[in-house]
Amino acid sequence: MTTVHHIHSLRSPEPAECSIVTADTGVPLVTGERVDYANFDYAASAPCLTSVADALSAALPYYASVHRGAGHHSQVSTDAYERARRSVARFLGARAEPADAVVFVRGTTDALNLLARSVPEGCTVVVFESEHHASLLPWQHPSSRAGRVVRLPLPESPEAAVASARAALAEAPDGPTLLCVTAASNVTGEIWPVEDLVRVAHAEGARVVVDAAQYVPHLPFSLAATGADYVALSGHKLYAPFGSGVLAGRADWLRAATPYLYGGGATGLVTEHDVRWNDLPARHEAGSPNVLGAVALAAACDTLTPATQELLHIRESALLERLRAGLADIDGVRELSLWGADHTRVGIVSFTVDGLPAELLAAALSAEYGIGVRDGLFCAHPLTRRLLPEGHAQAVRASLGVGTTTEHVDRLVGAVADLVAHGPRWEYADCDGRLAPVPDPRNVL
Repeated sequence: MTTVHHIHSLRSPEPAECSIVTADTGVPLVTGERVDYANFDYAASAPCLTSVADALSAALPYYASVHRGAGHHSQVSTDAYERARRSVARFLGARAEPADAVVFVRGTTDALNLLARSVPEGCTVVVFESEHHASLLPWQHPSSRAGRVVRLPLPESPEAAVASARAALAEAPDGPTLLCVTAASNVTGEIWPVEDLVRVAHAEGARVVVDAAQYVPHLPFSLAATGADYVALSGHKLYAPFGSGVLAGRADWLRAATPYLYGGGATGLVTEHDVRWNDLPARHEAGSPNVLGAVALAAACDTLTPATQELLHIRESALLERLRAGLADIDGVRELSLWGADHTRVGIVSFTVDGLPAELLAAALSAEYGIGVRDGLFCAHPLTRRLLPEGHAQAVRASLGVGTTTEHVDRLVGAVADLVAHGPRWEYADCDGRLAPVPDPRNVL
């Protein structure tokens, strides 16, 4: 029997020790052994925080459609959904309403496509070629309201990035202008000079949108403190893998834009001949919102306080240094970097190994060592291709997070060293577009 709770029962749990939901059974190897899974794929999708799972468990018994329901569960869910919006606003240091709005979307890609359809008609957009495709491509969509799109080449240094942006913005035609920049690279982990870029953009009368998808899982970000105008993020990279994300920032462009999607929720009144659209944020949240995704995202934001993130960053930095030093000692391993080995970065390392294709290396790490990495071009093709050493078509990416341990790091370094010295112990062949061990005695399902 379900106990009736008041609306306050759905508040996110108090931040506690950060831990992730994980299987205790380990993962199978082709040798027949089972080992603890060494997850180095956080930059693709992070596992669920236990605090997020607890928040969802509390919300599920009261799940209902929000905003227009008179029933108790609908009111409880509406309260949880709108409190989630306030939690995200606090997490991102949003300016007080009505200056900033927080719009729930599906993720960073969705957020930046929404902004591309909300900028003033003909807006000039300046973007670096080093951006993730989610930041690089939406401005070219047929439905984008952007006009001229200026792609800046890869800068040789943070100072060059600021100078390049300043020059491009100064040359932009009169009218609205937007600079799009990442806070941390999803390929190299390198942190971009966001505050300096915001300063030069504002000096030229331009606005700035920050792709913080890879930054906020590691470090605090504040719209108010950085002066950025917009920020986009994904819940699935922030330990809340339930299909939610956010576009937060200046409300005026979003309020003036045609709704991102047409349908219920975005409408105030529909007649035979006219539609009156709602104000923000409902204007861009047509359809039944992802209530549980919002609750999950808010729980992650409430858990990852600035103090908690600072402690996690100290721990992660030590693990990252250990990983990079270990890989650097292996002959033939080359780390991808835009601005050099000493530049500040979050927990992401992309690398190649001479004589070992990235796909084979990733497959062997998984099948023979229980290590999960990502191989490919990481949805940042122009950047990754420019950074790859000659003779390599792809790279391997290892990314760290809350569940990463010293043993995981040492196992990865040892496995790469072993594969460099002796090669894979198993045969591998194409299976549905990916290399897999042949035969494969594991039960992976």
